[in-house]
Amino acid sequence: MKLIVKHEIRGRIRIHICGGAMTIRQADLFAAYLGSLSMVSDARVYERTGDASIIYTGEKKELIQQILKFDPEDPELNRLVPENSGRELNQKYQTKLVGRTALRITAKFFFPAPVRAAFVLIRSAGFLAKGIRCLMKRKLGAEVLDAAAVIVSLARRDFDTAGSIMFLLGMGELLEEWTHKKSVGDLARSLSLNIEKVWLKTENSQILVPITEVKEGDEIVVCTGNVIPLDGEVSSGEAMVNQASMTGESIAVRKAAGSYVYAGTVTEEGNLTVVVKKTSGSTRFERITAMIEESEKLKSVLEGKAASLADTLVPWSFGGTLLTWLLTRSPSRAISVLMVDFSCALKLSMPLAVLSAMREASSYGITVKGGVYLEAMAEADTIVFDKTGTLTKAEPVVAGIVPFEGRREEDVLRLAACLEEHFPHSIANAVVAESRRRRLIHEEMHSQVDYIVAHGIATYVGNERAVIGSRHFVFEDEKCVVPEGEEDLFQSLPEEFSHLYLALGGRLAAVILIEDPLREEAPAVVAELRKLGIRKVVMMTGDSERTARAIAARTGMDDYRSEVLPEDKAAFVEQEKAEGHRVIMVGDGINDSPALSAADVGIAVSEGAQIAREIADITVSGDVLEQLVILRTLSTRLMQRVRKNYRFVIGFNLALMGLGVSGIMPPALSALCHNSSTLLVSLESMTNLLRDY
Repeated sequence: MKLIVKHEIRGRIRIHICGGAMTIRQADLFAAYLGSLSMVSDARVYERTGDASIIYTGEKKELIQQILKFDPEDPELNRLVPENSGRELNQKYQTKLVGRTALRITAKFFFPAPVRAAFVLIRSAGFLAKGIRCLMKRKLGAEVLDAAAVIVSLARRDFDTAGSIMFLLGMGELLEEWTHKKSVGDLARSLSLNIEKVWLKTENSQILVPITEVKEGDEIVVCTGNVIPLDGEVSSGEAMVNQASMTGESIAVRKAAGSYVYAGTVTEEGNLTVVVKKTSGSTRFERITAMIEESEKLKSVLEGKAASLADTLVPWSFGGTLLTWLLTRSPSRAISVLMVDFSCALKLSMPLAVLSAMREASSYGITVKGGVYLEAMAEADTIVFDKTGTLTKAEPVVAGIVPFEGRREEDVLRLAACLEEHFPHSIANAVVAESRRRRLIHEEMHSQVDYIVAHGIATYVGNERAVIGSRHFVFEDEKCVVPEGEEDLFQSLPEEFSHLYLALGGRLAAVILIEDPLREEAPAVVAELRKLGIRKVVMMTGDSERTARAIAARTGMDDYRSEVLPEDKAAFVEQEKAEGHRVIMVGDGINDSPALSAADVGIAVSEGAQIAREIADITVSGDVLEQLVILRTLSTRLMQRVRKNYRFVIGFNLALMGLGVSGIMPPALSALCHNSSTLLVSLESMTNLLRDY
């Protein structure tokens, strides 16, 4: 690669890449490469000119050497840089804006009057068609107002005013469309950068690999509670798959060998081996974009009221126009009133504010599926926490292992890890992590693994039934027994730890002691949520009364429930809602899914079970409990912004109408001010709400 230094000052340099204009993809890759250099603090790449402006620290010579190492064919760079960067979208709309402006200037100053009039008449056809289509739907929308303003100007043979009105309206529509698509694209890109991992089936085992390494024709394994990551055909196994995210079906569908499954759907029961038909790529961005566009239908109450008011005010705008003409007999004043409508600003700024808040939330590792959940988050007065993996650290640790019948610690841990690695949960992750720490390598030594929600895991090792899970599951459901002569060892198990029981052939093989440290920030987060308006904080856990009482006291809970089942959590949430409370549920496991679904806002921890993340309305990163404070603050400020926008749009447009009626403001200026205010309030709605964080 060759480059020319076009301009430089200390800490800033502008270079030109020889070879002419760049492609969109080359510019994206080069911008990403520059951004990855430690000595570069900011970089802008201009694809049309092949230039780049770079702010850096250190020596210029070293920077040039680093830049010369750029390789657009680097597979790692191509893998990390998303296909859809937004650069193409910006270029497209910039070209449209420049083209329309140039056409307007050419027509106004260089066309003869007759040609200019004909040009205006031709252009007016599009506005008239939109107005007619709106009327045919029995609606009085903004399109009718625009068409009426153009018709009145044409009827007066005021072609200059008609041309100015159409130019300003067209530019306003173009800017609104660009702003909206850019907001959706920015949000989609922030969400699509997460690299998922999948279980890839090999000849002898299964290995966990990044989804980007999976090729068409590979076989992947999907277990109970996991999201199917890629489209494909089932080669073996049987499962009930929830396809609501894809087809809208509310009931899970049976999938077996020969069935086709879709990325984004969830296995509620059973395990599947899937032959991949479509790998991840740009389709992931498109799928997320579709999800965002679908989530826009989940409007908050305030958004819905604003949109309804915008439609309601259109007839009043017509009435005001007619009244102005009757009182003043001035077509110019009447058109000035007609040029002002509330629809654009109300219908654009509100969704943009929500999309911007969702994008801002994603920058903190928070994924929100719709504006209605942000509003519910702002208005909630009760929050319910699952304990394990939520209030306690996302990665509990193994504090010790108590083997029975003379077994070795390494042998029972190896078996426990072999079972637990298929079902992501914080305790399962602790077991797997401990086996890795001890460098215990294992091959799959069991048959098909069955997960029993809120109880444990069961399978066969050889001819022996192997179970691992809670005391209730192992001793009451599975009827396992403590080996003879080892009752004293069993009774002396340390009470300060949680216990995970492993049994083989109906006899207790080991007890794994789990230490689940409380998150240091948990008490402060609970206190901060109270300051932000949460009046009731509750903890739900399947742990013993002793453990639950200690954690609740340390975190400052108002209430807690111990030894609860999934249905108990959901019932508690429903009871709170029936009493008039708006409830937030925070959890991370498969057993939290019913409560997450029942709550006004279900918040899942991203490192938890995939089915919980799929059902939840909001997902937060598991390692930062403070995100709940950020989310509550963001939601509250969003609602404040929506209300502020609402007041501004109504007040400003009423003022424009008043100026138009008084004759102070002509139609073209009225249209300019109206469109400018719409654009400004929309751009303001896209700014960050948490500038002080």
